[in-house]
Amino acid sequence: MKRKAVLQLVFFSISLLLFMVEIHAQCAMCKAVAESSSGNVAAKNLNFGILFLMSIPYLLVSVIAYAMYHHYKSSRKSAQGQ
Repeated sequence: MKRKAVLQLVFFSISLLLFMVEIHAQCAMCKAVAESSSGNVAAKNLNFGILFLMSIPYLLVSVIAYAMYHHYKSSRKSAQGQ
């Protein structure tokens, strides 16, 4: 990918994160139990925790994929230079 395409992808990803609407990541039973036992605030915090835990694997895979891409590009450049 060209640098411009990578920057566009990063900008698009960041803009999605900034302008997200509320996402419900809980199952229906978890949400019902959380709302009935301790109110709506606890259910929102539980939902945030689930979303946070879900984002970590995607972040790790993205970092690994970028590192592999960068290594591939640098090894390809060095092979062409020799």
